[in-house]
Amino acid sequence: MGMMDKLLGKSQEEANEMEVKLKIGIILGSTREGRVSPQVGEYIKEIAEKRDEADFEIVDIAKYDLPFLGTVEANDPRIAKWNEKLASLDGFIFIVAEYNHSITGALKNALDLAREVWNNKAAGIVSYGSVGGARAAEHLRGILGELAVADVRTHPAFSLFTDFENMTKFKPADYHKEIVLEMVDQLLRWARALKSIRNIT
Repeated sequence: MGMMDKLLGKSQEEANEMEVKLKIGIILGSTREGRVSPQVGEYIKEIAEKRDEADFEIVDIAKYDLPFLGTVEANDPRIAKWNEKLASLDGFIFIVAEYNHSITGALKNALDLAREVWNNKAAGIVSYGSVGGARAAEHLRGILGELAVADVRTHPAFSLFTDFENMTKFKPADYHKEIVLEMVDQLLRWARALKSIRNIT
């Protein structure tokens, strides 16, 4: 095969890859009773679905009944199921609640129960809390860096005082929509690029 044929073949491979929809998981990072993360997650999903080059799904860590790291064997079926789900995704949107200036223990545990399936993927961060969850988001960025997850810059942040009614019913201000779309656009570009890296054999 000549050089031109190789280049044409590669271009066709890239074109075919572009036609395949990305799979993005919206990970709910809180498991406590009375949590508001499902409300935030559904809001983000509704806006994200305006971009038709990806499929978005809610991934609720509460439904995986994950054991604490180190308390069971590594081949525990719950951990295997969690890793299988993560492996099927091209990128993530983390819905992050701030607890004591950081992310929840449940989210940290879920992050720690996987390794390679996080690598070379992209993520967006959506946070909420008394100061918009900003401190939790910054802690999460450091963890994602260690897991070789590329987190995008734009960061929707919701205040418990202004974006929630009685701190329980999610009623975000309209201006958040454009910020969410900007985050999603950045995420999809990075997720597409990193998928091409993972496909290199």
